[in-house]
Amino acid sequence: MNCVKNFLLHPTDDGSFTFFSNEFSETFHTASGAAQEAQKKFVEPCQLAAKTDRPLKIIDICYGLGYNTAAALKTIWTINPDCHVELIALERDKTIPEQAIAHNLLDRWSLPIVELLRKLAQHHQIQTPQLTARLLLGDARETIGQVQRSGFQADAIFLDPFSPPKCPQLWTVEFLSIVARCLKTDGRLATYSCAASVRTALQLAGLQVGASNSVGRRSPGTISSFSIRNLPPLSQQESEHLQTRAAIPYRDPSLQDSAELIKQRRKIEQLSSALEPTSHWKKRWSNPS
Repeated sequence: MNCVKNFLLHPTDDGSFTFFSNEFSETFHTASGAAQEAQKKFVEPCQLAAKTDRPLKIIDICYGLGYNTAAALKTIWTINPDCHVELIALERDKTIPEQAIAHNLLDRWSLPIVELLRKLAQHHQIQTPQLTARLLLGDARETIGQVQRSGFQADAIFLDPFSPPKCPQLWTVEFLSIVARCLKTDGRLATYSCAASVRTALQLAGLQVGASNSVGRRSPGTISSFSIRNLPPLSQQESEHLQTRAAIPYRDPSLQDSAELIKQRRKIEQLSSALEPTSHWKKRWSNPS
């Protein structure tokens, strides 16, 4: 791994690179394939390829290296080069997309896409006949409020923070409730996480949940919409997981609490819960009768 300022450049199995964050002690993408994950866990579950007969709106939460957006633009414009996309990308650290461009990590996508995302990283907004885009910098708990107040309604939302134990601030009921208000009635939200706490939070935000295909690991991702229709169903094992203490969601009533306080609040709720202990569920499914 090579050092890139505050990040380590990390190769993945599909030939694409990602960063390792020292702050969160996690890579930005799965080691099995960063570019593959963008396509399989985010773009395809949102069914963007079936909607290119009209202008499309996308929210990319935790924009990071820009892979999810790049994969979405490629999918859309391969089918309809004239489809206009309106993108709002949320990112805390502007150096991440800047370093992705500086180290040519987006070069596996076509030159027009690379140039557009280069301009977005540099100027934080662009306007072309094909793409209207804004990169909103700061705590996503604040910037998502700006998006919601503007009335922006997305066809697809990519939810891609670091994992819930590392970044619980962006997996809470309160945050996801605002995110859900930015989704069209027929839109879809996709995330790589299958955590029971995340799925419960999405449900409490008014969304239905289904399982997306796994990529490079046994567990699937999650796809959400306001209607259960056409959502891939959860397995019996996944459904039972939602009845355990693992399903107790993270909460952040003020949308300002620290990660430690959010985790401690959930731990207290779990200790007093009458739900089945998650260890019982694990034992039952590891030793089926």
